[in-house]
Amino acid sequence: MRRAAITGGPGAGKSSLIAELARRDVATHDEVARNILQAPGGMALREQDPLGFAQAMYGAQLLLFEEAGQGTTVFDRGFADIAGFLDLSGLAVPPDIDRACRELRFEGPIFHAPAWRAIYTPDEERIQSWDEAVASDRAVVRSWRHYGYQLVELPLVSIDERAQFVIDQLASS
Repeated sequence: MRRAAITGGPGAGKSSLIAELARRDVATHDEVARNILQAPGGMALREQDPLGFAQAMYGAQLLLFEEAGQGTTVFDRGFADIAGFLDLSGLAVPPDIDRACRELRFEGPIFHAPAWRAIYTPDEERIQSWDEAVASDRAVVRSWRHYGYQLVELPLVSIDERAQFVIDQLASS
């Protein structure tokens, strides 16, 4: 079993890439934050209780992490993204999330979808401005590196080419 992840700020093409990988029969897991935001009360939770939102993300991420099957699974974000969100929110990382970041390891690779202005578009759940998206990107990259991960930079190319890049990297690592 091997768990890989795609990280980066909002609007960098992670979810589109995950969808394309799934279409190509790569095992994937969607971003837990977006699922929470789409649920009743999810946006209010994020806005009014960022720590509660982080705990909800942690619980959902933990379930997905534990149910990963044989072979390689590519996750849209991981535990270190939650720590990055907390850092960006000015909040301390609770012990359970810190422990998960340190002990529940993604075997890699960890792909970084850099902030990409040409494709960034706000939506119902992606409420950050461009500058906030860039700050979020920096926070999650810093977090993954803090927890000892090396990131593989995704090229700024079409979704088809990005998917092939990920597939090639998974095959060679």
